[in-house]
Amino acid sequence: MQSFGMQADLFKALAHPTRLYILEVLSQEEACVCHLTTVIKQRQANISQHLLVLREAGLVQDRKDGVLVYYRLADKRLPEAIAKLLEVVDSDKPIQHPKIPSSPVKDCPCPKCNP
Repeated sequence: MQSFGMQADLFKALAHPTRLYILEVLSQEEACVCHLTTVIKQRQANISQHLLVLREAGLVQDRKDGVLVYYRLADKRLPEAIAKLLEVVDSDKPIQHPKIPSSPVKDCPCPKCNP
């Protein structure tokens, strides 16, 4: 039963639209919190809380560079796995992915967008 608990925690981490959006952005490239905040258009505190859930579930990894924290997917197979799960849930409709702006993103204060 314990392994089912770990699996349930993983699915709980995936069970929020903002977290799925974060994973979609990170499937494109590594990103700092301020970049995710700008792209997803949510407050930094909210994005940070979602990143904490994803990190605790082992879905994302972080690295610190000065005062900035960058996040990346823990496993590159994750986008494909999520897509497969979504197909099972609603196989009649094509998956609608949000449009993710390419870098640099206007009004983003991160070093990648504002060198």
